[in-house]
Amino acid sequence: MDWIAVLQLIYFVFMLFVLLRVLYDTRSGSKTLAYVLFIVFFPIVGILFYFSFGVNYRKRKMYSKKIIADENIRHQIQQGVGNYTNSVLNSNFFDNKYRNLAQFIGNSNDSPLTANNTVKLLINGEQKFPIVLQALAQAKYHIHLEYYIYENDITGNSIIELLIEKAKQGLEVRFLYDDFGSHRIDKALLKIMADAGVKTAPFYKIRWYSFASQLNYRNHRKIIVIDGDTSFVGGINISDKYRNDLEPKNKLFWRDSHLMLKGNASFYLQYLFMCDWNFCSKEKLNFGADYFPQNPTDQIIEGEIVQIASSGPDSKLPVIFYSLMEAIGTAKNSICITSPYFIPGESLMDALIIAATSGVSVKILVPGISDSKMANAAAHSYYTELLQQGVRIFKYQKGFIHAKTMTVDDGLAIVGSANMDYRSFDLNFEVNAVLYREKINGQMREAFDNDLLEAVEIKADEWLKRPKYVQLWEKFVRLLSPFL
Repeated sequence: MDWIAVLQLIYFVFMLFVLLRVLYDTRSGSKTLAYVLFIVFFPIVGILFYFSFGVNYRKRKMYSKKIIADENIRHQIQQGVGNYTNSVLNSNFFDNKYRNLAQFIGNSNDSPLTANNTVKLLINGEQKFPIVLQALAQAKYHIHLEYYIYENDITGNSIIELLIEKAKQGLEVRFLYDDFGSHRIDKALLKIMADAGVKTAPFYKIRWYSFASQLNYRNHRKIIVIDGDTSFVGGINISDKYRNDLEPKNKLFWRDSHLMLKGNASFYLQYLFMCDWNFCSKEKLNFGADYFPQNPTDQIIEGEIVQIASSGPDSKLPVIFYSLMEAIGTAKNSICITSPYFIPGESLMDALIIAATSGVSVKILVPGISDSKMANAAAHSYYTELLQQGVRIFKYQKGFIHAKTMTVDDGLAIVGSANMDYRSFDLNFEVNAVLYREKINGQMREAFDNDLLEAVEIKADEWLKRPKYVQLWEKFVRLLSPFL
């Protein structure tokens, strides 16, 4: 018997089985093609890669959000939230052209459309961290933190020291960190925090026997909730590199954006934290007035209007991706996007091209200095068609731009943790704040225009003259963009 032929036949049959599984399980056409090509042209390695990184855990329900045990109470809460959302939707303070967007987020996430908020835009870590420390120091009841990256440096230690101090004062303090992004947190520090009363938990702990698949689904959120009323969300992690006011002075300038929210918008950020905490820790938090002190249903409609959009492997739909698509579709005059990793995929690129060719001014700000050559090459592969259709693309030159923001016309703004790439749309746990009023939109447009002063515009004719081998390389890397 020719054992080599038998083994080849067995492998061929197994490969067909894997290819069928890819076709059945993978929703994205480009992602499906990437997996198929990799499996066919890289025998064994391609199959191992797919089972390590490509399994759709959303369908397998790897993570459940059963935060409320009593379904009757949950139904009452949802009904109240729905009534409040409708009152905001029907108020004179809400621009009706964003109704579909607000209803989509609300129906997909159970996320209320909230009024009665104050919003502060924080530019870079040097603005964020002093305000965060001040807010933490004023906490009276509880502090909840959830971060992708925590570094044991000046900034990280200042926050941890304050958390320890507040825990010793008797406050409930919980710190949820991603086990990959915050891998520098050591056991000694965790013990010091535990001894002081700070409760900690790693998100989706990495274990050697399933390292690859667990590495693929990370918690990229940056959330702080204080007393259920004050919260922070955006793109800035806890690390010195996010600040430009520390030594050494010659380090890379870091441009980022974050938000401080006070009011009803903190409701859903608290809910997200509790869901993630209940999933990762041994403690089970209960939905109640201790963590949700406000009752928005009886309040008048005023202040800033904010809604929180979240998505991840636990989502039935890629809510953040769809919300960006819907937001782009509402544009009549302008779209301004800032993204450090701009790998939009065909659907989002088509939406931007439709907007640009319809007369909407579309401007995209991307890094001139990137921390990922592969991601940068994949992003470049999208520029040619966008530039040819009138989209203007600018490369930031002052340092590394890490902000994830978008403004649409004069009344819609989005700030959060999600990049415009496959990983943020499909693999990571992400959160964005959607703001529906002119004030914060104007502030973000001003920040965007200031950033353009530190950027150079890519000219379409010059871009097309680049060497053919460079363009070919970028198109090849684009095939791998679902993995980047």
